[in-house]
Amino acid sequence: MAQIIEKSLCYDITGLCFKVHKELGRFCREIQYADKLEELFKVDNWDYQREYVLKNLAPDSPKGNKVDFVVKFRVLIDLKAKNYITKEDYIQMQRYLQASGLEIGLIVNFRESHLKPKRVLNTRLYAEHSENSDAFVD
Repeated sequence: MAQIIEKSLCYDITGLCFKVHKELGRFCREIQYADKLEELFKVDNWDYQREYVLKNLAPDSPKGNKVDFVVKFRVLIDLKAKNYITKEDYIQMQRYLQASGLEIGLIVNFRESHLKPKRVLNTRLYAEHSENSDAFVD
C-alpha cells in the first residue's frame, strides 16, 4: 500500500489556503495571497519561512531562487495567481524540491474558481515509482 507523503501537514496547509481563497476571492495578486497566508501561519504559530532562498540553484547569486514558503522544513509552497498551472510551474517546483532535498511541494493557484492545490513529489527521490520522468503529481 502506497504511503501518502506528509498527508496531515499538506491537509492543514490546504485548509489554510481555502480560508485565504474564501476571504480574498480569485482576483488578487500573488503577494496579497502570500500576505494573508503568512498572517494565518502567524496566528497559529506555524514553523515556516517566507521567500526561502534555495542557494543550490544559483550558488553565485546573492538572491538565489526563492520559493514562496517552506513549512516545517518538510513542505514547499509555491503560490500562483494566473489562469492555469503550466508545465513550467511543475518543472520549477521540481527544481525547488531537488535543490532543497524535500519530498513534496504544493502549487496553489488562487485564480481558479475552485481551489485545487497540486501535490508535487520530488522525482529524484521517487524515480523508481514514476513511469514518466516529467513532474510526478500524487
